Amino acid sequence: MADLQDIENLNGIISQNLKALRKERNLTLEDVSRVSGVSKSMLGQIERGESSPSVATLWKIATGLKISFTSLLLQSKQEVQVVENRAVPPLTNDTDSFSLYPVFPFAPGRNFEILHIELAAGAKSVSTPHDPGTEEFILVYAGTLTLHLENKAYTVPAGHSIHYKADQAHTYENCASETIQLCMVIYYA
Repeated sequence: MADLQDIENLNGIISQNLKALRKERNLTLEDVSRVSGVSKSMLGQIERGESSPSVATLWKIATGLKISFTSLLLQSKQEVQVVENRAVPPLTNDTDSFSLYPVFPFAPGRNFEILHIELAAGAKSVSTPHDPGTEEFILVYAGTLTLHLENKAYTVPAGHSIHYKADQAHTYENCASETIQLCMVIYYA
């Protein structure tokens, strides 16, 4: 679990990026609220660094602004970057049963991001459709993932991978008693 300083640093990055993006596009908080479905007051709290937004809230903002999820988490670039996955502060849901580590966030000129995800036993995470052409590639390292795409379920055990178009409703579910660990690559067309 990330310590308080890591969370504060991440909140600061999100705050700066959201403010900069909003100003760059000449948008008001009300404009962002309208396209994202996130309240104006919550957006203000995020911009002031007073709120630690959930994964669901960040997805709504990213989808509404038509940007990648992790573009809100970008930091300065480096020529070579070695990342200790556990040192990356996770984004979690309200119950901490879904943890998303943005290991290599989206960056301008790179149409993908790489995420490490952990899904606790019995947990489920629902994802709204992404922009047309978005694809997800999942490599399962531990546990067995049940992936629901529209009206069909796919079972993906450890040592297996799955690729699909993510511009449809999709749900990640852990029906077992072991935590799922997976790597996800999201490609943006």
